[in-house]
Amino acid sequence: MLVNEFAPSAKELRAAYCEALIDAARKNDKIVAVDADVQYSMGTKPFYDVFPHRGINCGIMEAHAVGLCAGMSATGLVPFFHAFGCFLTRRAFDQIFLSCAYQDLNVKLIGGDSGVCAAVNGGTHMPFEDVGLMRTIPNVTIIEPADTSILPTAVKTMADNHGVYFMRSCRRNVMQIYRDDAKFTIGKANVLRDGSDAVIIACGIMVYEALMASMALQEQGISAAVIDMHTIKPLDGETVVKYAAKCGAVVTAENHNVVGGLGSAVTELLAESYPVPVERVGIVESFGEVGTQEFLQQRFGLTARNIVEKVKKVLGRE
Repeated sequence: MLVNEFAPSAKELRAAYCEALIDAARKNDKIVAVDADVQYSMGTKPFYDVFPHRGINCGIMEAHAVGLCAGMSATGLVPFFHAFGCFLTRRAFDQIFLSCAYQDLNVKLIGGDSGVCAAVNGGTHMPFEDVGLMRTIPNVTIIEPADTSILPTAVKTMADNHGVYFMRSCRRNVMQIYRDDAKFTIGKANVLRDGSDAVIIACGIMVYEALMASMALQEQGISAAVIDMHTIKPLDGETVVKYAAKCGAVVTAENHNVVGGLGSAVTELLAESYPVPVERVGIVESFGEVGTQEFLQQRFGLTARNIVEKVKKVLGRE
C-alpha cells in the first residue's frame, strides 16, 4: 500500500483533484463545478476549459453559492463547490445545514487550504475549526485524503454516492505515501503500520508525520501503529477500538484544532466504548498566523517530533 520511498508528490494536490473531477465528469454529465472565485488558487480552471458550460463562478459569495448548489442538486445535477475551507464552513454553515443536509441533497463541498496549508494567506484564511463545524451536521461525510494517489478514488466515491460530502484539501505538493493502487473506502481506515505499544491515528498531511514518528519510535524500541483515518465522519470505530484494545494507548494527529476534529471524534468514541489514555496533536487555543507551511507546522506543534513526545507521554499514563 505504501510507496517504497517517501518523496514530495510529482503533481500538486489541486492538479490531481481537478484531473479526478474531469474524469468523473466525463462519466457523469450531471457533474458541474461551482467556484467562489478560486478557479486558479484551487486549480479548477482546467475543468472550465474542458467543460465550458458546466462551470459556474459565483464570485466571493460562498453562502449564495451553496444555495445555488442546493437548487442544482434538487434538479438532478451533482454540484462540486470549491472555496477556501474557512469561508465555506463559517460563512455558509446555515446554507449547508438547511439547504443541503436538511433537504438530503447531493452536494459536494471542497474546502481548500486546510489548517496551516493556508500558509502565507495567514490567520484570516486558516481553517482550524472546519471539521468541528461540519461534524455537527447530521449525515455529512467528512474526508481528508493524505496524498495524490488516494485522492482520485476519494473524488470518484464522492461522485458516485448520494449525499453531502465535505473534503478538506491542500493546494500544493504533499508527501507521497501511497502507491497508485492504494484503496480508499468511506468509513474504513487504512492501517499503514502495525504496532503493539501505541497507535497513532492521523489524517491529511499529518499521516506522513505519523509515519515518520513511528519510524523514530521504532529506533527507540517503541512499537507504534499508524492509522490513516481519511474518513473523519463516519469514523471507523471498529478499527479505533481494535487498536485501542491492542495497544492500550492512543495518539491522534490532525492539522486542525484539537477540539471538534479527529481527536474529539476518537476520544468521544473511546470514552463510551473502550476508555484508554489518549493524547492529541493539533492546534491548541490559537488563531492562524502568516508563514510557510514548514514554519507553521513547527509553530503549532504539527510535526513528527511532537507526535513522538505525545506517544511517550501517553505511554507514561498507562
